[in-house]
Amino acid sequence: MNDLTIYEGVELLANGERITEIAARIDRAGVDQTIDARGGVVLPGLVDPHTHAVFADTREEEFLARLQGNPYDGGGILASARAVATTSEEDLVEGALPYLQRMLACGTTTVEIKSGYGLSLENEIKLLVAIRQLKKTVPMRVVPTFLGAHAFPKEIGRGDYISSIITEMIPTVRRRRLAQFCDVFCDRGFYTRAEARTILRAARGAGLRLKLHADELADVGGAELAAELEVTSADHLLKVSEKGMKRLKEAGVIPVLLPGTAFNLTSNYAPARRMIELGLPVALASDFNPGTCPIYSMWIVIGLAVIKMGLSVEEAITAATLNAACALELSEEIGSLEKGKAADLILLDLESYRQIPYFFGHNPVRMVIQGGKVVYESA
Repeated sequence: MNDLTIYEGVELLANGERITEIAARIDRAGVDQTIDARGGVVLPGLVDPHTHAVFADTREEEFLARLQGNPYDGGGILASARAVATTSEEDLVEGALPYLQRMLACGTTTVEIKSGYGLSLENEIKLLVAIRQLKKTVPMRVVPTFLGAHAFPKEIGRGDYISSIITEMIPTVRRRRLAQFCDVFCDRGFYTRAEARTILRAARGAGLRLKLHADELADVGGAELAAELEVTSADHLLKVSEKGMKRLKEAGVIPVLLPGTAFNLTSNYAPARRMIELGLPVALASDFNPGTCPIYSMWIVIGLAVIKMGLSVEEAITAATLNAACALELSEEIGSLEKGKAADLILLDLESYRQIPYFFGHNPVRMVIQGGKVVYESA
């Protein structure tokens, strides 16, 4: 993670959606557009592998009350579910679009978006259909995840709701091809390890790939479950145990860390330094959502990782690009500047990539190129 490949004074050629050459000088015959980086920094497009970016209402009152000492108990998820139930698919798309456009302006070219604020067949499908519409609308790579097991609705018993997830939601999601991953919130007060195991096994049987919200609020053995099921990524991990981290390494599970959430909850950060010492390929994500993390800028996430979690700037860049791509099983396609990979690039108004955490909170993006096309330029 600390070993970046750095090209200096070179030219990069994209033909269509792919990078075809990186060299000191490139033959420009037939080239129809040339972009002068003017000595700036070019990085792969940032990858955000964990968001809840489609929702109905903001929750600033909960946010402010929590800062005055009211502990987070997850109840806000039900508030978001009530809001989604009375919001149309069209309004969900319209509400999410500005956030995705701001993410793009901050250099995020690939974003995962979860459902999870539906908590019923009708409303989970409504969220996933809205995500599919956004995928067609925004010039970003959008990866949809089904998170019906985010919380428990009050109007149905626990067992009955899990049965609905397994017998109704997962088959519908798969039949309509609405998601690539299935996720479960396995934590204190939410889904137990046994419940999460049952749901994820059903999802795998239906052909979905797996993720797991694990050990955010307490060490409940979520990391160990993630390792047992060999999920693609285990996310949050604020309270993960030493045993859990070692099991993740043995199973090849990507730990996705969300420092913006720890920042907003004023809690301890995930043990990123220890994970890297153990050889875990740490990834970073925003966890952008209306309750516990209204941060959508990956620059803030990278800055927090360096300032608060002890990552080097090189490790943080790797975590927000190539390792984040691994967390979505897209590392053969995106996450680094290599011949044959997608021409997803961002041009920064910086003298060096090492200035990224130094200018904490600022957006250094001058231009975003997605699939070989300029999709954003700063004023």
